[in-house]
Amino acid sequence: MKKYTMKKVSILSDGKKMHLFVLQPTVNKKTPEKTPGILWMHGGGYVKGMAKMIYISRAMRLVKEYGAVVVTPEYRLAKKAPYPAALRDCYAALLYLKDHADELGINRNQIMVGGESAGGGLAVALCMLARDKGEVNIAYQMPLYPMLDDRDTDSSRDNHTRVWNTKRNHKAWKVYLGSLWQKDVPPYAAPARQTNYAMLPPAYTFVGDIEPFYCETVTYIENLKKAGIPATVDVYPNWFHAYDVIMPFKKMSKAAIATFENQFLYAVEHYFAKQK
Repeated sequence: MKKYTMKKVSILSDGKKMHLFVLQPTVNKKTPEKTPGILWMHGGGYVKGMAKMIYISRAMRLVKEYGAVVVTPEYRLAKKAPYPAALRDCYAALLYLKDHADELGINRNQIMVGGESAGGGLAVALCMLARDKGEVNIAYQMPLYPMLDDRDTDSSRDNHTRVWNTKRNHKAWKVYLGSLWQKDVPPYAAPARQTNYAMLPPAYTFVGDIEPFYCETVTYIENLKKAGIPATVDVYPNWFHAYDVIMPFKKMSKAAIATFENQFLYAVEHYFAKQK
């Protein structure tokens, strides 16, 4: 018997139809009555990818093995609609998650966000936007090796590793930012430009030490901790971008995946954010 069901839902974002994929655990005696609701964003540098990448994401096992409900949006890609289109789409999906919590079997006080790469960047931006708007309280964030900084860092400058490198990073940011490229970029577009980290949700992430996003990931966690937010990053040696997705059979990948899931289970027991 399949451990989950998936359905496609259509909602409006900016007056346009957007699809969400909703993954729910199959109901059985072990299924919790109320479970965390997770909004998970796909990667692809803001310019590529699709919602069905959820099947190769870290979020998939959170549904199948731990009974979470996961919603993933088919947000607009930057080649057709640059910032802020993707963020607005993700925020609309976040509102859907909150407003349909009872219908989905979600604990409305345990809404979480996460994603890999650009999806992780959107998760972080979403936490900042939700904090500032005050309509949805996010309990926990899981932005894995997130794409946060449009400026070069020590690890994204002259980086020629596999999967993602400096050249691809520059091209993607240029497309995503559009008319904002190399101008006064807001933190909702490039979260590394944020100066106020107070009242953001607790966080867990991991990153490889040879990939472009190493520095910005570590710096983000350091900034959260300076603001008094519980936050942890695990750094894995000689990992290129998305190593855990491409090499899930490796011993270190299996250890990283297990650690990620343990951090999620800890969050389920300890982190809540009451909705207004």
